[in-house]
Amino acid sequence: MTDGKMPLRAIVATTASKTAAALSRAAGRGDGSVIGGWIGLKIDPDLLSHLASGRAVALVSGTNGKTTTTRLTAAAVGVLGRVATNGYGANMPTGHTSALAKEGHTPFAVLEVDEHYLAQVIDATRPKVVALLNLSRDQLDRAKEVAMMAQLWKTALAGHPEIRVVANADDPMVVWAAAGSPQTTWFSAGQRWHDDSFVCPESGHPIERANGDWWCTGCPLRRPVPQWVVEEDGVIDPRGDWHLVKLQLPGKVNLGNAATALAVAGEFGVRPIEALPRLSRVTSIAGRYAQVDRDGRNIRLLLAKNPASWLEAFDMADQAPTLLSINARDPDGLDTSWLWDVDFAPLRDRPVLITGDRAYDLAVRLEVNRVPFQHVQTFDQALAAVPPGRLEVIANYTAFQDIRAVLDRVN
Repeated sequence: MTDGKMPLRAIVATTASKTAAALSRAAGRGDGSVIGGWIGLKIDPDLLSHLASGRAVALVSGTNGKTTTTRLTAAAVGVLGRVATNGYGANMPTGHTSALAKEGHTPFAVLEVDEHYLAQVIDATRPKVVALLNLSRDQLDRAKEVAMMAQLWKTALAGHPEIRVVANADDPMVVWAAAGSPQTTWFSAGQRWHDDSFVCPESGHPIERANGDWWCTGCPLRRPVPQWVVEEDGVIDPRGDWHLVKLQLPGKVNLGNAATALAVAGEFGVRPIEALPRLSRVTSIAGRYAQVDRDGRNIRLLLAKNPASWLEAFDMADQAPTLLSINARDPDGLDTSWLWDVDFAPLRDRPVLITGDRAYDLAVRLEVNRVPFQHVQTFDQALAAVPPGRLEVIANYTAFQDIRAVLDRVN
């Protein structure tokens, strides 16, 4: 919405938000995506609603893949015009507010949303489309149990039947949350992590799986027929046409993220043939998948923050020396017991180094998993301990940011 159509308080709040964010960036205190929104909302608690008004908004939520899918979706929707987006992962209302204030008036917005805040952000932004990626265990000391999160989503969507929902047909928790929505488009991106969806959230009966299908043994809940399907190295659209997807991002999981982006963009009228060239130009997202050359080593950064995302990180990583870094600061969650849900056996065939605040927790887990490792105190020590060539780095959130800072905050 243009400033002239906003209330005076919202105009003042928007100016203060942009100024605070700019000062934060100038002072080297980050990208300003949190402090700007925080100040704006303090001045006008309804600022997010004012800023979202007049835009066609898409929200992207789920436990894993939000930032990458949001970036790909923004690129795809960009076919139609300028898109405001919180591209660096600030996925709570402060980040949304800051992103919309910073971009000024745009016809479109694509926003990553923390799954806990989805209901609140739906109410504030009145989105055209909501994309639901997946639900799995995450930050056990403060996150809700998975079925509880699915129930919150289900309740939020029930109150907004006008929203077009794009949802993952392969995740029973997502299907249950979205099944009551009258305008639902299903995509199939696969689901390798099943440990949080063995039990039906509706009836409590076991969920059975076979040949890519799944169904509840005690109620009608079952996998819906998807309109968008990942097949080999491409995506089949609702018309049955297959499109080759060329990405610079690694792993099959990102092919699924691209399929989701195409499905969301399709709700805005964007055809795959228009969107795919834009997806192919996305190289890294806030440091994720970035590659940096230093001291004869090619360093690739992979973010993994919970068991499901570690499983995907192992799939992406080359068979090369691998540095694992684990912290347990507030943004990571203080409880590291989730490490025992990760099978580190895929790393047995390569040199493994460990570091981070909770390296000893990780050391015990690797010892039990019979994965040999070397403990290093710093990133520079890790570089010195491996030969020239590829070094894979897999880290959880604040550990990832620490290493990214050492590498000059590579994007």
